[in-house]
Amino acid sequence: MSGHLDIVQAGPGLSLQDLGRPGFRAQGLTIGGAADPVALCEGAAILGQSANLAALEMAGSGGAFRGSVDMRIALTGAEMAANIDGDPLMWNASHLLPAGATLTIGGARNGSYGYLHVGGGFDTLPQMGSRSSHLSAGLGRALQAGDSLPLGQDGTGQTGMTLTPVTRFGGGAVRVVASMQTASFSPDTQDRFTQTEFVRDARANRMGVRMDQPGEGFTTEGQLTIVSEVIVPGDIQITGDGAPFVLMYECQTTGGYPRIGTVIPCDLPRVAQAQTGAVIRFEFVGMAEAIALQTRFLAELKALPSKVTPLVRDPANIRDLLGYQLISGAVSAQANPFEEEN
Repeated sequence: MSGHLDIVQAGPGLSLQDLGRPGFRAQGLTIGGAADPVALCEGAAILGQSANLAALEMAGSGGAFRGSVDMRIALTGAEMAANIDGDPLMWNASHLLPAGATLTIGGARNGSYGYLHVGGGFDTLPQMGSRSSHLSAGLGRALQAGDSLPLGQDGTGQTGMTLTPVTRFGGGAVRVVASMQTASFSPDTQDRFTQTEFVRDARANRMGVRMDQPGEGFTTEGQLTIVSEVIVPGDIQITGDGAPFVLMYECQTTGGYPRIGTVIPCDLPRVAQAQTGAVIRFEFVGMAEAIALQTRFLAELKALPSKVTPLVRDPANIRDLLGYQLISGAVSAQANPFEEEN
């Protein structure tokens, strides 16, 4: 252990998350993990480390944090106002958090989930192969003021690096494939579903996101006779009031509501990051196209480290200015560099 990060103040829903714990569906446990796994990959790329390391997930707002040692940090996901002892920080970038300094992170400006990464990750005890808190299953818990998280060993790495985030904020088009009950919805109902502009409801959490819509809800014949069967993150259940409910990574493993479609994995972070009131439209794609889209998406995530660039900052706002090699040598303003000195 190389130090720890103390939580001075905790926003609601603050938890430790990694890429989840696959392989336990037969035991009734879904994968869990970060609501926006893309943000984990972005933070890992910025810090030059593995995306399997855990980060702090901040739902809606962050909190205040203080480290016992100097540490590298990165901020990704939904942009939030952030500062170190009052000095503002750029989002989607890495910074040095000096020992004893206070990192303060405010409310989300564009999205729902922000992430705080540390160099080396957090060295908490894994449970069932993951450090993620699966809150609906009782694994781990929401973090609170007074908690102290041990840090993993951080290798040599840079700060002052940045990355343009993958586009996924503000709602928009979300692509879906046919699910188990899609064909039981009439063609007119399916057309109305894809032509409707849904609004992300305030009723949302790590289990699912409710969609609100103008006009009547969506129904299918025989929906009350459906036998409970396996469900997966991304499934769009039509609940009893006719509203679509997109299941997220902490959803249950079985259910009996009819599913009009399933969001493809590469678009699920767009649903997670949609703020309350954001407009979302669903559009069906074929399975072959969905596979091609997902393959391209995974290739883009793998290429993120090659897209990291130095952060251009105003020297007046650089708290660790002396750590930068701003001048690599000195020359005379009068001497001719092409003439040999006597």
